[in-house]
Amino acid sequence: MAENIYDEIELEDLTYDPTLQIYHYPCPCGDRFEISLSDLREGETDIGVCPSCSLQIRVIFEVEDLPEPEPEGGEKGAMMVPGEQQVAVAAGL
Repeated sequence: MAENIYDEIELEDLTYDPTLQIYHYPCPCGDRFEISLSDLREGETDIGVCPSCSLQIRVIFEVEDLPEPEPEGGEKGAMMVPGEQQVAVAAGL
């Protein structure tokens, strides 16, 4: 497995997508290495994988440098509003 480690990359060299909570880094094959914030935070792995080829990167980081996870409660509340509006319309009929 170690033979597939393409490079060791510092966390600040990766691009962070706060919506998906995933770090990305360009892969030589044209795709992108990916590793989730939760995997890094929980110590699951420090290996970013490319979904298109067998290459991997090792991410060099300190846990305190990771961003705080996005709260999930706000999104769920926003999703309930359309449902509540639909109920109000149905009740009006």
